[in-house]
Amino acid sequence: MPAGGFSAAPAGGVEFEAKITPIVIISCIMFGYDVGVSGYDVGVSGGVTSMPDFLKKFFPTVYDKTQDPTINSNYCKYANQGLQLFTSSLYLAGLVATFFASYTTRKLGRRPTMLIAGIFFIIGVVLNTAAQDLAMLIIGRILLGCGVGFANQAVPLFLSEIAPTRIRGGLNILFQLNVTIGIVFANLVNYGTAKIKSGWGWRLSLGLAGIPALLLTFGSLLVSETPNSLIERGRLEEGKAILRKIRGTDKIEPEFLELVEASRIAKEVKHPFRNLMKRRNRPQLVISVALQIFQQLTGINAIMFYAPVLFDTLGFGSDASLYSAVITGAVNVISTVVSIYSVDRVGRRVLLLEAGVQMFVSQVIIAIILGIKVKDHSEDLHRGIAVLVVIMICTFVSGFAWSWGPLGWLIPSETFPLETRSAGQSVTVCVNLLFTFAIAQAFLSMLCHFKYGIFLFFSSWVFVMSFFVFFLVPETKNIPIEEMTERVWKQHWLWKRFMDDNEEGAIEINGQKSQKKGHANGFDPVTQF
Repeated sequence: MPAGGFSAAPAGGVEFEAKITPIVIISCIMFGYDVGVSGYDVGVSGGVTSMPDFLKKFFPTVYDKTQDPTINSNYCKYANQGLQLFTSSLYLAGLVATFFASYTTRKLGRRPTMLIAGIFFIIGVVLNTAAQDLAMLIIGRILLGCGVGFANQAVPLFLSEIAPTRIRGGLNILFQLNVTIGIVFANLVNYGTAKIKSGWGWRLSLGLAGIPALLLTFGSLLVSETPNSLIERGRLEEGKAILRKIRGTDKIEPEFLELVEASRIAKEVKHPFRNLMKRRNRPQLVISVALQIFQQLTGINAIMFYAPVLFDTLGFGSDASLYSAVITGAVNVISTVVSIYSVDRVGRRVLLLEAGVQMFVSQVIIAIILGIKVKDHSEDLHRGIAVLVVIMICTFVSGFAWSWGPLGWLIPSETFPLETRSAGQSVTVCVNLLFTFAIAQAFLSMLCHFKYGIFLFFSSWVFVMSFFVFFLVPETKNIPIEEMTERVWKQHWLWKRFMDDNEEGAIEINGQKSQKKGHANGFDPVTQF
């Protein structure tokens, strides 16, 4: 899935007195819906690219292929670099915007960065909805991508900083849940707008992204800045007042002092990326980068981007394809809820390994069915076979949604120590966006060349990444961040070799080497980029 998620508070950190106040609830609801912009854009792009009126206007070559089966094979009729660029440009823009958003989040604050994101979203939606040519369409997608880059930096950080410690972990996966809800909503919209006969249904699909965009923009004007951001920028008294307001109690001195100390330590780390490359931080970096790469190589985004196109390719017909995409989206939401319930009960490794088996088997079965039943010029699948394909795709999606989807973000967020958390989070987001772009840009061409073998390609990567988890990813359930070194890394058969306590493992603070110390707070995952 596209980039998202934020650092979880350490399980064993200090629990400060705090109420779940109305301002926290309202902010979480308001900005939680913003996360749906990313999910909506993922889902809507695949839907409109299967709409004949959209293809006829912007991609007439692709439209001709879809109307004349003698021109090309089923698997190749959507293969077009421009069509792929329509989807992938958003994520490339998001990758670039992330670098700028990291700076504005730190220097200007979370609130102005969210406002910038909202403005990008609004302009992008307007251009997409009113697009008259491909250039206008792509520029609109690029601006939406800039909005994604800014929002994915600021919104999760804002939510994590205003929420009481005890619910920050749950909000991490709720972030992913809202992405899946956005995808379902997009599929439902596409299902309805595809029936509009006058040819403007695709404009309505693209234009409805303006609802969460407006919510984000106006919400950014109404809310207060986070205490963390104010303290970080030296506005201590103002930060203390806001902290008292959002916690609903006057007993905020311990948390206030903790935030001040966390800000001091974070500011002293002048070279977070240099510290990130130290030997003792190698395990966290390798695991985090690998999880982002593997998350995309599961093939999930190929299915979620192009579910309607994919089902249409398999002979379902346009209505049936959109309906099937709605089903897979709903499965995605329900399974993410399962993850919220089970992640702290059964652990990270169990979910990842079980889902690896589930995704591998379902993709192999899909490949076998398609290899036997779907030829280059098949017109339709037998009803029973079509239902079986949908069931297998839902099986795959459910496995991803309760494992690699949310855990691909949760595990990095709880393994990086304070002094490298900012740099680690930035690397995690950038790698995810880069590989999201790559898969989005390549998938339709891969489908043309690999045909049903595309599922064997992705299933082989699921096999590899399951072995990676089994041998190299330790369990981090209920382990405080400050105890990770002793209880996780020094106990692992491989990573313990990187945990020597010599100068190689020291961090650099103001140009001086200092031995690394844990710190029990959940402060700011991305502000020291």
